[in-house]
Amino acid sequence: MIEPIGNQYVVARPVYSANAFGEEHKKKQRYHKTFLDHLKVCCSCSSQKAKKIALSLFPIASWLPAYQIKEWLLSDIVSGISTGLVAVLQGLAFALLVTVPPSYGLYAAFFPVLVYFFLGTSKHISVGPFPVLSMMVGAVVAKLSPSESTTTVEISNSSISNDSSTDEYKVMVAATVTVLSGIIQLLMGVLRFGFVVIYLSESLISGFTTAAAVHVLVSQLKFMLQLTVPAYSDPFSIFKVLNSVFTQLEKTNIADLVTSLIILLIVFVVKEMNQRYKAKLPVPIPIELIMTVIATGVSYGFDFKNRFDVAVVGEMNRGFHTPMAPDMQIFQETIGDSFSIAVVGFAVAFSVASVYSLKYDYPIDGNQELIALGLSNILSGSFKGFAGSTALSRSGVQESTGGKTQIAGILSASIVLMVILALGFLLEPLQKSVLAALALGNLKGMLMQFTEIRRLWRKDKYDCLIWIMTFIFAIVLGLGLGLAAGVAFQLLTIVFRTQFPKCSTLANVGRSNIYKNQKDYSDMYEPEGVKIFRCPAPIYFANIHFFKQKIIDAVGFNPLRILRKRNKALKKIRKLQKKGLLQMTPKGFICTSDGFKDSDDELDNNEIEELDQPINTTDLPFQIDWNADLPLNISVPKISLHSLILDFSAVSFLDISSMRGLKTILKEFIRINVDVYIAGSDDDFIEKLAQCEFFDDEVKDSIFFLTIHDAVLHILMKKDYNASKLNPTQEKEKKFDFTINTNGGLRNRECQVHGKVPSTEPSPALSFLTRKIRQVHLTR
Repeated sequence: MIEPIGNQYVVARPVYSANAFGEEHKKKQRYHKTFLDHLKVCCSCSSQKAKKIALSLFPIASWLPAYQIKEWLLSDIVSGISTGLVAVLQGLAFALLVTVPPSYGLYAAFFPVLVYFFLGTSKHISVGPFPVLSMMVGAVVAKLSPSESTTTVEISNSSISNDSSTDEYKVMVAATVTVLSGIIQLLMGVLRFGFVVIYLSESLISGFTTAAAVHVLVSQLKFMLQLTVPAYSDPFSIFKVLNSVFTQLEKTNIADLVTSLIILLIVFVVKEMNQRYKAKLPVPIPIELIMTVIATGVSYGFDFKNRFDVAVVGEMNRGFHTPMAPDMQIFQETIGDSFSIAVVGFAVAFSVASVYSLKYDYPIDGNQELIALGLSNILSGSFKGFAGSTALSRSGVQESTGGKTQIAGILSASIVLMVILALGFLLEPLQKSVLAALALGNLKGMLMQFTEIRRLWRKDKYDCLIWIMTFIFAIVLGLGLGLAAGVAFQLLTIVFRTQFPKCSTLANVGRSNIYKNQKDYSDMYEPEGVKIFRCPAPIYFANIHFFKQKIIDAVGFNPLRILRKRNKALKKIRKLQKKGLLQMTPKGFICTSDGFKDSDDELDNNEIEELDQPINTTDLPFQIDWNADLPLNISVPKISLHSLILDFSAVSFLDISSMRGLKTILKEFIRINVDVYIAGSDDDFIEKLAQCEFFDDEVKDSIFFLTIHDAVLHILMKKDYNASKLNPTQEKEKKFDFTINTNGGLRNRECQVHGKVPSTEPSPALSFLTRKIRQVHLTR
């Protein structure tokens, strides 16, 4: 019963152990489905289920019939045209990151949109080339391509021929990696592995994308300066590229450098204006398109290619290439890199899609996104495109210009198609340095993520460390190995936090049923001889020894050492009593021989297992008080602790190894007459212990209590009863109502109830408490 009194409440209920609560409140019998049950549901078929599957595989069937033409069509047209123009330029620019001819970037910007239009669940993202993925594919291309041929191509100032054997091989590698990553994404989607993205935290993605932006920046220096830089793909490659650039600075093409710096400055300034005045601008200023038109016109009008020896895009073939089959040998060599590309591509796309789904309140399906992205990459790679995901800036353009659905996406693909079929020749005079500057201009948001370090340091130092280490790994080891190392380090921090949890000793605060860390508050009450220990993490094989040491630190002694000392002392007492040298009086022990000496060697030669056994004094004519003075030459550490409460409210599971260790710890305390209670544990937790045969004659299932306060009241009532020493003629019917004394201590009041006072045996006493305690007032 709960009675509210203003901003206070009074709770009246019995003191509950887990067993007593289970006896009074019977649990429902629930049927837990087995694997076969789930398999039957999965394999069952019905018209409704078939319709649901069809709609989930083809989301377009859900939203296209509900398309509002009058309200949405105009916005989608404006958004599609704007997004398409950006997609063309980004496709050309990001192709440089893959080290393939720029025209192949248009294929990567066109084919994924077609597939995502039918299969994607997000209404706002624009799929296609993404700089981080392009950089990762480019690293694989550089690793597998002949370095000599690469160098020859890079130093050439003429148009790059699509018929070149080196370019053909690079395109083959990029396309094969794209197809393989698409197959991996498709399999993950079919097998419902969309949850894999949860292992990539925001801190990890932020650190990784920032490192990728630095890689992109360094890789574009050779185009901005027009230098001959060999391709590196091994660890420390970024430093080798920088070394190659700095040693050739005197060979810089001034025209390319000046052009790229001017373009970069203008793009940065206008993008900042777009961001600052986005509420006032009807649409963002298409600065990439404007600068491309101007740069192409200037380069063509002043013949930059022949006058200043600049590198230009060159010949743009019209139309599409015939589909190609992937190279199986490359499959075998790039499986690891393809998996990283698949996971990163999905993580970025799903993260951006989640932002828009929350903003516009519609659902997205991670598994369906994997299927859509996988088929997009398979189709794109088959037509010699490269891996794509979604570029943040391009998706931002599609959403900010009024895009409502993927109709805007299909219209943007039509713009790319027009360039592929008819308008590509207009971009032939465009300098590569301009494309490099445009690629860097889209990295501003990623490079600004360095400010995350300060924010994360203030909020969570572990997340800050994940960001820094992922960034360092990706910079030093490369993007593929760096991502794997970052994920491993992130999981290691989780293991570290659970392996070394912040355990604490609790005490009563505010004279109520609230228990907090005794180091944090001044008005604390800790019952005499009682310790309350809290572990805020799962207990498993890696932290069971840490858990045991923390308990020893909390209570101030090692129970195993006390047990062994007492068993050694018991052997000496038995020897003295057997020789008639020891007498027991009401005032204590009296040793009749002051000269008795016992050999420690004799005691030390006994088996350790014997010293670890429970203390057995049934053969002695007296009981031993281990906290009293013992006979001469017998010394045992004295302890004031009689009860230990373990707060397991935050312990979610135990494994077999930790279960064995926990049982050992409990037995060590029980054998030195320290009662151990466990509070706040879940029912499933107790059931698992029972299934694993955790309980025996020493460790019983009666040690579990619903709350810490239940355990504390039980201890105080048990102590009060044992101290009463009532005889049968004085025995009265009683109950104990524990409240909070004004000086901060717990006290009890007596009132009459019907029942009998149980014996002093622990189990009947516990039974008495659970059956006869009728009312406990907790006031705060």
